[in-house]
Amino acid sequence: MSTGDHSSKVYDQELEAIRSRVLQMGGLVESQLKLAIEAFESGDLSEAERVIGADRRVNDLEIELDRAVNNVIARRQPAASDLRMIMGVSRTIPDLERIGDEATKIARAAKWMQEKQIAVRLPRIPDIRVSADLAASMLRRSLDAFARLDVNAAAEIIRDDQGVDERFRAILRQLITFMMEDPRTISSSIDMVWVAKAIERIGDHTKNIAEHVIFIAAGADVRHANPDDLARLVAEAR
Repeated sequence: MSTGDHSSKVYDQELEAIRSRVLQMGGLVESQLKLAIEAFESGDLSEAERVIGADRRVNDLEIELDRAVNNVIARRQPAASDLRMIMGVSRTIPDLERIGDEATKIARAAKWMQEKQIAVRLPRIPDIRVSADLAASMLRRSLDAFARLDVNAAAEIIRDDQGVDERFRAILRQLITFMMEDPRTISSSIDMVWVAKAIERIGDHTKNIAEHVIFIAAGADVRHANPDDLARLVAEAR
């Protein structure tokens, strides 16, 4: 094997290692989100603490991956598809970290709601669980799309974000109604808004990851594209 062939093989291994570590980070964040939702539903304080504790590991992975990406850029000076991969990865890392932050917010809200003595508790709001399950599904599928560089799957995830947004608006309408009918529910309603907004933001960050997948795989920048233009942009880029 020539020196050039060896260098190219090592370079490919470095890129694949970075991709694998991104998926590792994604798996940790996915577990963090699932546990946060369970803590919120069950009121289990130990589960909430586990979510909060895991956030430090997510932050550490963000720093480690940033360092690895910077090293590759400095030493390899990637071009063409490799440059798209590095740029896409560098954009994906902070979105994953922020999903971890939002999961931590949900866990903290679960703790607050259990620890506070609230005179009147809210009725159960099914839309919160529905919204959370949709956001978790989007995250799982976005990681799978990233692993396979599946443009079509990524485009579907982008479209699904509208459903999370619609659920968020529905939750707000319900909470406003509760607060207007009984001011004693205001404290609980504010906590619920905190959770609902965190879920909505998770959907946004997951949508971003899907957009990065399309950029890596097809070279199309679909940020801010409306649903009607999305399919056209993806088709033109392939």
